[in-house]
Amino acid sequence: MSAVCLGTMYFGTKVDEATSFAILDRYTAAGGTFLDTANCYAFWADGGTGAESEETIGRWLRSRGRRDQLTLATKVGAAPDDPAVPYGAHNREGLGRRRIREQAEQSLRRLGVDRIDLYYAHADDRRTPFEETLGAFGELVADGSVGLLGASNHTSWRLALARDVARREGLPGYAAIQQRHSYLEARRLRVAPPDAIQLPVTAELLDYARTEPDLTVLAYSPLLLGAYTRPEVPLPEDYDTPAAPARLRVLREVAAELGATANQVVLAWLLGGDPPVLPVIGVSSVAQLDECLGAADLTLDADQRRRLDAA
Repeated sequence: MSAVCLGTMYFGTKVDEATSFAILDRYTAAGGTFLDTANCYAFWADGGTGAESEETIGRWLRSRGRRDQLTLATKVGAAPDDPAVPYGAHNREGLGRRRIREQAEQSLRRLGVDRIDLYYAHADDRRTPFEETLGAFGELVADGSVGLLGASNHTSWRLALARDVARREGLPGYAAIQQRHSYLEARRLRVAPPDAIQLPVTAELLDYARTEPDLTVLAYSPLLLGAYTRPEVPLPEDYDTPAAPARLRVLREVAAELGATANQVVLAWLLGGDPPVLPVIGVSSVAQLDECLGAADLTLDADQRRRLDAA
């Protein structure tokens, strides 16, 4: 898989099809192989239904014939159960067997493929026993329509418990965890799980991953919507903390030393961590993509990493 995963959340909604195709073409031409989407991207965008991202990727795959060279990841579990009702933990499709089976079929159809390489439980569902959820995922793995399994927006203890249940039951377990994560640290969650939908990487999760060599950690929203490099973009509220100015100062110092952008340093910091964290980047132009791809060749020396970590 690529060092940088291409997130496609707004393909087909905020990012039009021509631009989406251009980004996908550039990413794959540069050697990128890992695409990330979901069965609900992006239902909240103007006119969005949640099918647009998968459908856009499907049309691109049909026009380019690149399926065998790519790792495709999609997700189930976070789409609204009833689009007419305000969104929240009480209004998610969940991870019951029937829902997983029917949504996998729809994702395969929209993508135009016969296999999902990495299938995520997009949000934890505490109403459904792990045995049912993992059993349904296991059926998809057994019939060849899914390769690996992942979890997203799960607390560390629920992730560990799910993996323990899988081992006990002889079922495929979650091999990846995708959480919100960046160089700046987020505030403590104002909305507690299980109502919270975007859960951050924590020190506890990283500690757990160090002891589990078969678990890959991925970070979504690593560049904070462009706030590191675009003065007109304010820091998201959760990241505008008392500690942020000092960390931003060191980040910019290291970027200047390396002749790199702050975004590239953030991505290099994630990739070079212990454990490494694989960024899922979301871009809306080829130029933004090229900037991100440059991080793959960026190396932080020991002193630079120490300063970044200590700030």
